Amino acid sequence: MGFLVHGSSGPIARFRRRLFPGRNSLARGSDRFEALLLKLVILAALLAIPVAAAVGSANHGRQVAAAAADSTGRHPATAYLLKAAPVRIVDSESVGTDTSTTEATWTDSRGARHTGGVLAAPGSPAGSAMPIWIDARGELTTAPRNASTAVFDSVLVGLWLWFAVVAALVLVQRVVRLVLDRQRAAAWERAWAAYPRSGSWP
Repeated sequence: MGFLVHGSSGPIARFRRRLFPGRNSLARGSDRFEALLLKLVILAALLAIPVAAAVGSANHGRQVAAAAADSTGRHPATAYLLKAAPVRIVDSESVGTDTSTTEATWTDSRGARHTGGVLAAPGSPAGSAMPIWIDARGELTTAPRNASTAVFDSVLVGLWLWFAVVAALVLVQRVVRLVLDRQRAAAWERAWAAYPRSGSWP
């Protein structure tokens, strides 16, 4: 199977001929144009790597700043259920959900008491402690974004951007190659039609 990879008829050899058709005396103008486009696609894909990295880095900075802003004015607290959470919730969209909203009470940093609905595991008894997040007024709020996820999110942004650029480049190259293949096939048909036929090969 090695000759398929390293031999003159293997995919690597064919790719080299497509990339450098000038070495082939039978190369047509369309072959050289396709090779130039292929080189430009590869170059553009390589140049897109630092661009995607820069975008990911900028996104990382925004994510960290957003996480810091979320942390400002938000504080963890503990709420205590005023009644037992339902054992199971059944509705038209879900069966046996993991949490349910149950009335609870908590105290803010000023000592003021608040009540509201918090998420609790089904069947939690009254008096159960539930971790919550509250704002400066002592009202329930969502947990702040975690800065540790900024790196992961930024890498994903950079990768998706690079994949999108590469996909667009490959699509352009494929469309151009399809057009060139049709033109080459038409040229072959015209040449074959003009070839003199005497009933036998010369």
